[in-house]
Amino acid sequence: MRYSLLSLLLSSLLLPAQQDTQDQGRKIYISADMEGVAGAVTGEQLGPGGFEYQRFREFFTDEVLAAIAGARRAGATEILVSDSHGNGQNLLIERLPDDVRVIRSWPRPLMMMQGIDASFDGAIFIGYHASTTNMRGVRAHTMSSANLTAVRLNGVEMNEAGINAAIAGHFRVPVIMVSGDDAAVAETRSLLGDVEGAIVKNAISFHSTDTLTPIATQRMIDTKVEAAVQRIAEFKPYEPEPPFTLEVSLKNYRPAELLAYLPMVERVDAHTIRYVGKDMLEIAKFLEFMLKYRIDLQP
Repeated sequence: MRYSLLSLLLSSLLLPAQQDTQDQGRKIYISADMEGVAGAVTGEQLGPGGFEYQRFREFFTDEVLAAIAGARRAGATEILVSDSHGNGQNLLIERLPDDVRVIRSWPRPLMMMQGIDASFDGAIFIGYHASTTNMRGVRAHTMSSANLTAVRLNGVEMNEAGINAAIAGHFRVPVIMVSGDDAAVAETRSLLGDVEGAIVKNAISFHSTDTLTPIATQRMIDTKVEAAVQRIAEFKPYEPEPPFTLEVSLKNYRPAELLAYLPMVERVDAHTIRYVGKDMLEIAKFLEFMLKYRIDLQP
């Protein structure tokens, strides 16, 4: 079945019968990326210029709707969705339930986790991918495939799930579920522990995959999210020890050189800079500035 507003409404009708067995009133944060969507392999699916982009916006939205349905069936009553891919304007928001809030576009101080706070019970990552240092993942990168070759937090190689989990951990919110290819799910679980994982495709190469169909993927995500919310008390926040040392390796010399003009930035080698923040909020803001600032920005 395709996940629609009607199917979500029908799913919500099941909640009263389950109230005696499940905790109600869960508040869930969903951060959604697109490289980890079933079938996504190249830029043809991932940006407005690609011939398959409009179709994959539908699939992307369906995967988020599946996560919403599973969360609600397990007792979630409040959901915030962060559209965190590309231009941040990929979800077909008219297809989302009218009580769901959506974060769109950039810049955002907390990047892919904008809107997270201590009131949330758990975070879910939909459509995620492996890190830039992973040799297996489909479209594997961290923050910027065009500009970065490594991102380390306190000496640990990071994928986007790890960085975002640490931001959630600042507010003591655990990550409870991740979907994406096999490399992304394995990498995330090795860092965060036994989170629920929906492997929607198996990586063959950077631009090739053995994938489930969209409908099979939606069913899996629904089931895995429901299971995650049902055992939400078992998950612990990801909380690296402060101070937070961020090291970023860039493909080119010039941005590393210019970033080192800032007094809080140290240039470690020709391509690598180091920044130390007192908490993950400072780390997130620095990364967002580094990746988004341009002198010609308007208005």
